[in-house]
Amino acid sequence: ADQQANRKKKGSKGGRPISYDTRRYKQRNTVERCFQKIKTWRGLATRYDKSPESYEAGLHLRGSIMWLKALNPAT
Repeated sequence: ADQQANRKKKGSKGGRPISYDTRRYKQRNTVERCFQKIKTWRGLATRYDKSPESYEAGLHLRGSIMWLKALNPAT
């Protein structure tokens, strides 16, 4: 109760929100999991490819592989 009162006092200046939005958390979790799947490739996780074009090509390639795996899940 004490922490909630302090957060209310801060208002829009900062602090953790008092309410919990389940839908928003679910969307955030989905995005974070997607980034983790992308970062399983070492080159993308460490930014090994220095040129923006090759890094972007790696992102497109990884995204294509993820999409193809989603179309045909392993049984």
